[in-house]
Amino acid sequence: MQTLFDPPTPQYDSLDDLIAAMMAMTDDPLHDAGTRMVICRGNPAARLMIVGEAPGPRENEIGRPFVGPSGQLLEKILAAVQFDMDKDVFISNSVFRMPPGVGGKTFRKPNNDEIAYYKPYLLEIIRLVDPLIILLSGNVATQAILGKTGITRLRGEWIEWNGRLLMPIFHPAYLLRQPSRNVGSPKSLMWKDVQEVRRKYDEL
Repeated sequence: MQTLFDPPTPQYDSLDDLIAAMMAMTDDPLHDAGTRMVICRGNPAARLMIVGEAPGPRENEIGRPFVGPSGQLLEKILAAVQFDMDKDVFISNSVFRMPPGVGGKTFRKPNNDEIAYYKPYLLEIIRLVDPLIILLSGNVATQAILGKTGITRLRGEWIEWNGRLLMPIFHPAYLLRQPSRNVGSPKSLMWKDVQEVRRKYDEL
């Protein structure tokens, strides 16, 4: 397995302290966009953590990650392998505000500068939550932690990182755009990946 190490610099004594500091931020690159800070949800004591990309419109409205159509699909996928979204999983983002849309779109993909700016906060969340397994959902999350993209090539592979196991997986939003469930389709590959995550989780 590939081994990568990119330790965060400890800054906060607790997750609550970190969240309070992030909620008060006014100098981050997306503050002036007027969108909400959307940080995390789930069980901070969970052994499994999922890192998403950035809030969408529903997440911006509610103030919690993965609560829109993508989150609903993710919950169904995890439930199919007996993971409880509220008890077994902790969810956070790579970028913590919804990037404003361009060209008539409601929102856009985070850019490299935004991903780099919020990365230390993501790393600090990981340090404080201390999960055993981290799933990187989509290219933005994979870029934020591993510094690379190419989810179709990277997905499904375990990577040792800072004493943890990482696996890049497809983002549920991508799966929603893929109608096929045939063998070799993104949906079938996602099913294979989450079954492997369940196996490794039980092994650990």
